[in-house]
Amino acid sequence: MAIFYPLLLAVGVISFMVIQFSGQKLTAPTASADELVVVGKPAGINVAVHVLATLSAVIGLGNIFAWGLRRCGQPAVIGEVLAGIVLGPSVLGMFSPALMHGLIPDAAVDPHGLVVSSMKTIAQLGVVLYMFIIGLELNTRKVGRHARAAIAISHASIMLPFVSGAAMSIWLYPVLSTNDVPFTSFALFLGIAMSITAFPILARILTDQNLEKTDAGSIALSCAAIDDVTAWCLLAFVVGIAQAQVGAAVVVAVSTIAFIAVMFLVVRPLITQLIVWAEPRGLDQRATPLLLVMLLCSALATEAIGIHAVFGAFLLGAIIPHDSRIASELSHKLHDVVSILFLPAFFAIAGMNTRIGLIDGPGSWLICISIIVVATVGKFGGSMFAARFVGIDWRTSAALGILMNTRGLMELIVLNIGLSLGVISPKLFAMMVIMALVTTIATAPILRRLLPPDHSNETTL
Repeated sequence: MAIFYPLLLAVGVISFMVIQFSGQKLTAPTASADELVVVGKPAGINVAVHVLATLSAVIGLGNIFAWGLRRCGQPAVIGEVLAGIVLGPSVLGMFSPALMHGLIPDAAVDPHGLVVSSMKTIAQLGVVLYMFIIGLELNTRKVGRHARAAIAISHASIMLPFVSGAAMSIWLYPVLSTNDVPFTSFALFLGIAMSITAFPILARILTDQNLEKTDAGSIALSCAAIDDVTAWCLLAFVVGIAQAQVGAAVVVAVSTIAFIAVMFLVVRPLITQLIVWAEPRGLDQRATPLLLVMLLCSALATEAIGIHAVFGAFLLGAIIPHDSRIASELSHKLHDVVSILFLPAFFAIAGMNTRIGLIDGPGSWLICISIIVVATVGKFGGSMFAARFVGIDWRTSAALGILMNTRGLMELIVLNIGLSLGVISPKLFAMMVIMALVTTIATAPILRRLLPPDHSNETTL
């Protein structure tokens, strides 16, 4: 046995030497000009190295920030967003542009933007998968339990900030937009951006505060779920208008309604039957690839219609029965990979697009502060007064107003859609990102004062 492996190695080496010697005598025809294809990395840049380095930096720094913020009672996503901003032109680019371009090369090194395109592709896939998970975790039964109060509060929390944002566009459009952006698109998009509530961040804050099982927590979750569904429908319509003329936007709106109808009337019963058939037979693993294919097709369909792919992903997740074993296992399998690996690419892109240096001078900062105030007053006021109107006590109504003012990741998704469509400028994008961070950071400490532990179960309905 001791001599077998050296002998085997010797036979292999000798055999290859004989083959190599024989091959030296062979000749091949000269390649034609049409067959001369350069295969490999672009000259002077290795896309994989830059993408892997950027992801490593964002994940590492984001976890450091998240650890510190969690100790302060803040959601981890704030740290990940801050990591993207720190590694972008707002911080790292000011102190060491060379180090920043070591992550995302400039146009001179990467004239075709291959690194940014690769990061955007990863970010797009991450957000699509994340919104699918959010849809899977949407508990429609819990939403229905407080349906009357939740519908009133959520729609008021959309209407007031939407109208406030649209009204504010009369002031901001001549200052922060250009004549190639229609005012209607600008006003609609600003209204939507003011109306968003971050359902996953709100749920995380409630869990951290041990409020998720209280009446206030259940109502807040229900409101946020209805808020998100309504806001995504409005966003679909706004994107359709922003991408086309009014006539084409009507086609987009009709196509969107038809898509939603097909999903609920055709696809949902089919998925329910699939789950009923697969789970008792232990065929969950075989159903998973089919659901993932359906996820990609749903995202592709909404993208083709003219609205964003995330809408299709969220809708498919929402129509899969929440309490099924397949939904639970699929969410569990995807959650860590998506939230830890893919979403940081989204935060990196958001950070690179956030140039706080564009907010220069007292006038720009006055606009930024005004956006924060209008967004907060609209969301807080609409939610609080609607909650009081349906019979909830003032303290809990105020807590619901603060909770609905949470924006976080959902706001960043909407803002990136607006930036990619050219509806909002980089300067307004930076202001809105700051607004999203401020309103989200303010939620937890204010909530602790409004609903201390001895009050958390005293909600009056």
